[in-house]
Parts: sequence; C-alpha cells; structure tokens
Amino acid sequence: MYNFFAYMARMKLIRRWSLMKSVSEENIAEHSAQVAQIAHALALIKNRKFGGSLNADRVATLGLYHETSEVLTGDLPTPIKYYNPEIRRAYKEIEGIANDRLIGMLPPELQEEYRTLIAVDESAYEAQLVKAADKISAYIKCIEEMRSGNREFAKAEDSLRESVERYFYLDEVKYFCDTFIDSFRKTLDELE
Repeated sequence: MYNFFAYMARMKLIRRWSLMKSVSEENIAEHSAQVAQIAHALALIKNRKFGGSLNADRVATLGLYHETSEVLTGDLPTPIKYYNPEIRRAYKEIEGIANDRLIGMLPPELQEEYRTLIAVDESAYEAQLVKAADKISAYIKCIEEMRSGNREFAKAEDSLRESVERYFYLDEVKYFCDTFIDSFRKTLDELE
C-alpha cells in the first residue's frame, strides 16, 4: 500500500496566509492549481512570443507539485521562512527531507519520475518560471483581498508586486503581468 496520493489529497487541508485575516481562505491545493495555470501560460508565452522551446505541460505539472512538501511541513509563513539565512537553509533542508519521504511513498517504478517533478533544481529555467508563477499567484491573492476591502493585505501586495517585478528579466513574466494582472482588480460585472 502506497500513501503518496492520500497525502496529496490533504493539500486542500493546508491553509495559506495563516497569519493574515482573509476575506477568502486559500489552501495549497487551490494555490498550486493557480500556479500551474500561470506557469503553463508563462511557458506558452515564452514559446510563442520570445522564441522559447519549453515543454509547457511539464512546467504546469511542476507548478502543480511545487508545494508538495507542505502536506508534511505545513505552510510556514513568509516572514518566518525568510527571517534570516539560517532559518531559510534549515527550512530548505526540512523541505528536502519531506519531499524524499513523500517520494518514498510511491511504488519504486514511479519514484524517479516523481522526483523530477518534486525535487527540482531551483536554478533550472522551468523552476524559475514556477517560482515567478508562485509569486504572481500570491500577488493576485493580495489584489483580490484588497479589492474586497481587506487592508490586511496592503503591505503584502506592495511587497509581492516588487517580488514579481524582480522576475521581469524574464520577458514572459512582464508580458503576463502587463496583459493579465489588471483584470484581477475588476468585479465580475466589469469583466464582462
């Protein structure tokens, strides 16, 4: 009996933004689905607009699994995770151990395939796109909360906008933001 997918099903139980009062709660399953959509779009934009040759389906799948370790570790709030380099290093090590444990919950014939989706080299171009998509998704969450009148997210929105802009060296990230981000500021009636 292998428990990998039973743990993946628990992604919907891991709440994000635990230190913030949210108008709409978000879990890591919802977040990962949005990151996968954005990462897929970034890869397609790279291919169609900027001469890339990325496998957009693989990039989407990387986005889907980018928070996998959190089914064991929980979602550590950003102010804690990035408080200092020692905590960040320790948390990275914990994430690695959690990922290895989860990969070990798969049949041996599937483990290496999933390792390429879960334990990704962070310097790889695909991983950079997923990280950018992760930041964009968090920024969108802030925009949505602020649009709902929740000032709790004001500082996070500013901080995440700056984080996303640091990825503008990737043309596809700037294109995505210039093309799609403002629509998240609209109400349903304004979208029509």
